[in-house]
Amino acid sequence: SHAHIYNLPITLFRFFTVYGPWGRPDMAPMKFTKAILEGRPIDVYNHGRMKRDFTYIDDLVDGILALMDAPPSLPQNRNDDVPDFDSLSPVAPHRVVNIGNNQPVELMDFIAALEQALGQKAEMRFKGMQQGDVQDTWADTRLLQHLTGFQRKTSIQDGVARLVQWYREHYAESVAEDAFPATGSKPVQFRSTMKG
Repeated sequence: SHAHIYNLPITLFRFFTVYGPWGRPDMAPMKFTKAILEGRPIDVYNHGRMKRDFTYIDDLVDGILALMDAPPSLPQNRNDDVPDFDSLSPVAPHRVVNIGNNQPVELMDFIAALEQALGQKAEMRFKGMQQGDVQDTWADTRLLQHLTGFQRKTSIQDGVARLVQWYREHYAESVAEDAFPATGSKPVQFRSTMKG
């Protein structure tokens, strides 16, 4: 309504399974990483037959920054060249843009990439589909590409490796004894505040 009433150009972003440093602790990438490192099993829903359009955080930020230079135009300033996949409102400078990988990844392939980056196997508990969940997600990024030329840069293997590296550094279990020479101090202990 603000876009319509005030002719205020507004772009809404729709994100798809964003992962990476500082990721949400309630989502699979962080939950799985934590559980595998702690030697606990991970719950794999729909017996692993799922796909997600995993989007690495750096690619997401690149997409947002690119869209800053592509605000929706006012209706009176448009020509008839609006593509059919553009969500541009016919009455206001408003649109919704998907920002994602545009390449769904099998959940089991994601887990394999995580195992490789962690250097240890996951213990998996296969379960049925969760109520309210969907089997596959896929970001149609044609509009993002049309507006900005955006292409994702991060493969799932590289993104997962970066996530694991950050996780190990951020949630380090302890500081080596030799970091405290001749002080008699005990090593500082860092603990994750993540639940689950």
